[in-house]
Amino acid sequence: MNVLGFDYGSRLIGVALGNRLTGSARPLGVVANSGSGPDWERIDTWIREWQPEALLVGLPLTLDGEEQPASRGARAFAGALVKRSALPLHLVDERRSSIEAARRFAQRRAAGLAKKKHAAEIDAVAAEVITETWLANPS
Repeated sequence: MNVLGFDYGSRLIGVALGNRLTGSARPLGVVANSGSGPDWERIDTWIREWQPEALLVGLPLTLDGEEQPASRGARAFAGALVKRSALPLHLVDERRSSIEAARRFAQRRAAGLAKKKHAAEIDAVAAEVITETWLANPS
């Protein structure tokens, strides 16, 4: 019943765990990404640990729904993820997910649940938003 959602970025990749039964998600953390690729060891560990039935990768589109340069990176990451895991993968329109992630992170800071020094975790919150988007309307 679990799915793992990813918010791909050229420096950091946010990861969230979603549950199809409850329709909810929570941030797991972030992994480094560089010219040599993401921290596959950590990603593989999460996949083994949570045994998801599917993987989700946010697809950054323009507000008009068009692909942009960041879309290529997300698609390449998704392709590599499928090859490594052999799991079903769904691309999820992530328009406005960054705005929602920033709002949620600010709320968690105000409630004392997050600190400013944890700002890198906002990528994991974005993955949470992407995962919840898909859970609300699985494709």
